[in-house]
Amino acid sequence: MGIGGGIALIVIGAILSFAVKDAVDGVNLVMIGYICMGAGLLALILSIALNTQRTNTTHREVVERRDVPPAPPQV
Repeated sequence: MGIGGGIALIVIGAILSFAVKDAVDGVNLVMIGYICMGAGLLALILSIALNTQRTNTTHREVVERRDVPPAPPQV
Protein backbone atom coordinates (compact mmCIF):
# COMPACT_ATOMS: atom_id res chain seq x y z
CA MET A 1 0.00 0.00 0.00
CA GLY A 2 2.76 2.41 0.87
CA ILE A 3 2.98 5.72 2.63
CA GLY A 4 0.58 7.48 0.26
CA GLY A 5 -2.10 4.85 0.72
CA GLY A 6 -1.84 5.07 4.49
CA ILE A 7 -2.15 8.85 4.42
CA ALA A 8 -5.11 8.59 2.04
CA LEU A 9 -6.90 6.19 4.39
CA ILE A 10 -6.29 8.51 7.34
CA VAL A 11 -7.71 11.47 5.40
CA ILE A 12 -10.75 9.54 4.15
CA GLY A 13 -11.41 8.23 7.66
CA ALA A 14 -11.16 11.72 9.16
CA ILE A 15 -13.59 13.07 6.58
CA LEU A 16 -16.06 10.28 7.29
CA SER A 17 -15.72 10.67 11.06
CA PHE A 18 -15.77 14.43 11.48
CA ALA A 19 -17.15 16.11 8.36
CA VAL A 20 -19.98 13.93 7.02
CA LYS A 21 -23.29 14.57 8.75
CA ASP A 22 -25.48 12.35 6.57
CA ALA A 23 -27.04 9.20 7.92
CA VAL A 24 -27.36 5.94 6.05
CA ASP A 25 -29.70 3.28 7.43
CA GLY A 26 -27.73 0.42 8.93
CA VAL A 27 -24.34 2.08 8.38
CA ASN A 28 -22.45 4.00 11.05
CA LEU A 29 -20.24 6.37 9.05
CA VAL A 30 -18.40 7.59 12.14
CA MET A 31 -17.29 4.05 13.02
CA ILE A 32 -16.26 3.37 9.42
CA GLY A 33 -14.20 6.55 9.54
CA TYR A 34 -12.46 5.45 12.73
CA ILE A 35 -11.74 2.04 11.19
CA CYS A 36 -10.25 3.71 8.08
CA MET A 37 -8.09 5.97 10.24
CA GLY A 38 -6.83 2.97 12.24
CA ALA A 39 -6.07 0.99 9.10
CA GLY A 40 -4.30 4.00 7.58
CA LEU A 41 -2.19 4.48 10.70
CA LEU A 42 -1.24 0.81 10.69
CA ALA A 43 -0.36 0.93 6.98
CA LEU A 44 1.71 4.07 7.52
CA ILE A 45 3.67 2.55 10.41
CA LEU A 46 4.29 -0.70 8.53
CA SER A 47 5.43 1.02 5.35
CA ILE A 48 7.84 3.28 7.24
CA ALA A 49 9.24 0.30 9.15
CA LEU A 50 9.72 -1.71 5.96
CA ASN A 51 11.34 1.22 4.16
CA THR A 52 13.86 1.76 6.95
CA GLN A 53 14.63 -1.94 7.00
CA ARG A 54 15.10 -1.89 3.23
CA THR A 55 17.66 0.94 3.39
CA ASN A 56 19.82 -0.82 6.03
CA THR A 57 20.95 -3.60 3.71
CA THR A 58 24.56 -4.16 2.73
CA HIS A 59 25.87 -5.81 -0.39
CA ARG A 60 29.11 -7.74 -0.55
CA GLU A 61 30.95 -8.91 -3.60
CA VAL A 62 32.48 -12.35 -3.28
CA VAL A 63 35.53 -12.80 -5.46
CA GLU A 64 37.29 -16.12 -5.75
CA ARG A 65 41.01 -15.63 -5.89
CA ARG A 66 43.63 -18.28 -6.54
CA ASP A 67 47.29 -17.50 -5.98
CA VAL A 68 48.51 -20.80 -7.37
CA PRO A 69 47.64 -21.41 -11.03
CA PRO A 70 45.76 -24.63 -11.68
CA ALA A 71 47.83 -27.62 -12.85
CA PRO A 72 47.80 -28.24 -16.58
CA PRO A 73 45.71 -31.19 -17.72
CA GLN A 74 47.60 -34.47 -18.10
CA VAL A 75 47.44 -36.14 -21.45
